[in-house]
Amino acid sequence: MTRRKLPAMAAAVVVVSLSATAAVAAPEIAKKFGGPKPTETVSMLPEGQENPMIAEGVAIGANTAIYKSSGLGPAAMNTAAPAGSEERYIDTDVFPGGELPAGVTITEAQGINVLARIGENLERAGLSYDDVITMRVFLQNPDGEEQMDFAGWNRAYRQYFANTSVATGKPVPVRLGTAEPAEPLVANPARPSRFALEIENLPVDGWLVEVEVDAAYPSSAGGK
Repeated sequence: MTRRKLPAMAAAVVVVSLSATAAVAAPEIAKKFGGPKPTETVSMLPEGQENPMIAEGVAIGANTAIYKSSGLGPAAMNTAAPAGSEERYIDTDVFPGGELPAGVTITEAQGINVLARIGENLERAGLSYDDVITMRVFLQNPDGEEQMDFAGWNRAYRQYFANTSVATGKPVPVRLGTAEPAEPLVANPARPSRFALEIENLPVDGWLVEVEVDAAYPSSAGGK
C-alpha cells in the first residue's frame, strides 16, 4: 500500500473503490424490498450531505461473510521517544523523526498510526479500508487534558475514511492539524457506522486510541 508521508506535497494517494457496501440515503433502505439482498450490505447515509462522516447504520443481508478485528492500537514506531510515552506511538513513516506539523495533536498522530495498522490487519485478511462497515473507537485523555481529543481523532479518521464526494466520487481535501486541506492519505468512499467512547485507561501505557472494525468480504457483494 502506498502511503503519503507528511508534510511531503508531491505524494502518492491510494484510491480505494467501493466494493462490498452500497451507500444510500436512509429513506431508500425501505425501498429495497424491506432490506438488503442476501450477501449485500447497505450503508444508510444522512440526507443532504455531500461528504457525511459516518453512516446512520448498516443493513447486512443474509449470508454475508463478515470479518471482525480485535481492538488494535498504534504501533510503537517512534523508538526515539521513551517507552510507554504517548510520543512513542507516532508513526514515523508519516511523521519523520516523530516531529508533528503545526496543529497536529498527539491523538491525531496516534489515530493515523492505528488506522494504518487497521489497514495492514485488513490486508492480511484479504480486505481493504473500503470493506469496513462498522467501527468502534476508544479514546483516552492525553496527559494533562481533561477530556479526549475528539476533533483530533476525527481529522485522523478523515485521512482514511469518508473523504470522497458522495455526488462525484472524487477525493475531498481534508485537514491535517491546522494546515490547509490537502489530499487524504487514502482516498476511500467507505462511511462505516461508528461510535466513540472516552476510556479512563487503555490497555497499553501511552495509547490514546484503540479501534475495532467489522468488514464485509467483497465476494459477499453478490457480483456487485
